[in-house]
Amino acid sequence: MNILSKPTRFLFFTGKGGVGKTSLSTAVAIALADSGKKVLLVSTDAASNLDEMLGIELKNIPVSVPGVEGLSVLNIDPDNAAESYRERVIAQLDSGHDEEVLKVKEELSGACTTEIAAFDEFASLLSDVKPEYDHIIFDTAPTGHTLRLLSLPKAWTGFLKDNDRGASCLGPHSGLTMQQERFERALKSLSDKDQTTVILVGRAEKGAINEAARTSVELKDLGLTNQRFILNGVFQAKDREDSVALSIEELGRKAIEEMPLALAQLPRDEVPLRAYNTVGLQALRSLFNNDLSSSLIKNQIIQVTIEHQESLTLLADQLAKNEHGLIMVMGKGGVGKTTIAAALAVGLVQRGKTVHLSTTDPAAHILGALNGEMPGLKVSKIDPKVETQNYVDKILKTKGAKLNQEEKDLMIEDLRSPCTEEVAVFHAFSKIVSEAQSSFVVLDTAPTGHSLLLMDATGAYHRQAIRDLKKVGITKAMTPLMRLQDPDYTKIILVTLPEVTPVSQAAALQDDLRRAQVEPFAWVMNKSLLASGTKDPILTARMSSEKKQVERLKSGLAKKIFVLPWQATPPIGINELRKLV
Repeated sequence: MNILSKPTRFLFFTGKGGVGKTSLSTAVAIALADSGKKVLLVSTDAASNLDEMLGIELKNIPVSVPGVEGLSVLNIDPDNAAESYRERVIAQLDSGHDEEVLKVKEELSGACTTEIAAFDEFASLLSDVKPEYDHIIFDTAPTGHTLRLLSLPKAWTGFLKDNDRGASCLGPHSGLTMQQERFERALKSLSDKDQTTVILVGRAEKGAINEAARTSVELKDLGLTNQRFILNGVFQAKDREDSVALSIEELGRKAIEEMPLALAQLPRDEVPLRAYNTVGLQALRSLFNNDLSSSLIKNQIIQVTIEHQESLTLLADQLAKNEHGLIMVMGKGGVGKTTIAAALAVGLVQRGKTVHLSTTDPAAHILGALNGEMPGLKVSKIDPKVETQNYVDKILKTKGAKLNQEEKDLMIEDLRSPCTEEVAVFHAFSKIVSEAQSSFVVLDTAPTGHSLLLMDATGAYHRQAIRDLKKVGITKAMTPLMRLQDPDYTKIILVTLPEVTPVSQAAALQDDLRRAQVEPFAWVMNKSLLASGTKDPILTARMSSEKKQVERLKSGLAKKIFVLPWQATPPIGINELRKLV
């Protein structure tokens, strides 16, 4: 791995969900620690599975990894960060003014504060003037959320410049100067090619490669020009007579050949597809070592019993029994949420329904999945920039209408806060949720971590709305959260791949939803190899792991399970999606 020869101090791993960022970033961290370096591995993903991968409990303070001298792991948990941030801000206040303390607590209770608090911890690592670690490696959330995170140093630095008031989600002005200096140092570190490298991760799939190429351009626009590319999971068929294996190999080869020039010109490493799950130190250390990897493969042909699996067609039939409703498709990045959401939308239109298909994913691919139009199907996306401008215009037109020019200028300045985007996206999400009162709405959500932040915003809005209504004597109301909690109104579909990590993350998401009193309707297991008939040793070994995950779901993890087989031809376009449902 060339990436290990002269690594910079800060390494950012980013890419489309499901491409292996966590496995690769962890393997690099272990390799550097094994070489004698002191390394901190940081997860900025709210849905991180580093704990399962390393067999340790993640905390919001560095935790040593048993078996790897010199390696510590830190999880920037948004909720813990927000609570710690509130405590620091409130500690600055005069305890004798209870009204001021109460006001600040209310201001710091929203999703905006959660984001800025998590970013504050992130920025502190980048701006550390007394380095404790030789290398700090960031295992980031899927692309859209990471672009948002990496744009914040520039956004907040610009917002705070010459701003003597701050913003409500930052707390009182007393702590502003300290944070401004920290944000400026963070921006300087990110832009310094001698300090920071961005590692774009992709698989040998057209969608993942194209997203890596787009991300490369956007990161360069942010000033992050020192980039590398890791092509993960490159498959080469061992059995040259196996048609399934040869088809998978050919799809990968074609995707690599058609790689955009800007990405192809970056320094590149390739990692072969492994027959085992990268869980545990032995598997992670073998990821870059072919000899170690070979010793982990069990050289035996297994017999897999193919049981009847419920298809996506049956799921579409069940959803179509209602006349309207909200269908939210959720899961880890890279599991095929967009394909499943688009197929279900097409299936409902086929069954005579009117459907609005939308997405909350900043890296939306809905239009690419459909690749065409269909009568009865409306398609949109919640574009953060567009929604933010619409929200600002609305606030100025309503609340700003009666203000004098000085007051209006102050309002405009406050609305420049990057926090405004989170509020605007939530309002757009709420509007789409309410549309399901009269028609079907299928929502392709952002990868798990980003979706959980949106759910947090929904919960925060619900609590604030209920408090405000009680003050004026209103006891009955309907908030977006209450609609999500209504099983007749909302059907949550959890999508996973037949692998241990995506299933574990979907299970954790299910737990989070249940804590919010939102019950998933069904699970979809995508890209199943069980019925493919392949005898290739690597694919066969992966089928053995798949069967264990199917059994895991059937043991009570999922109430309903629907399976979409592995497709030799990617289901892109309305005609291909029709075949799935």
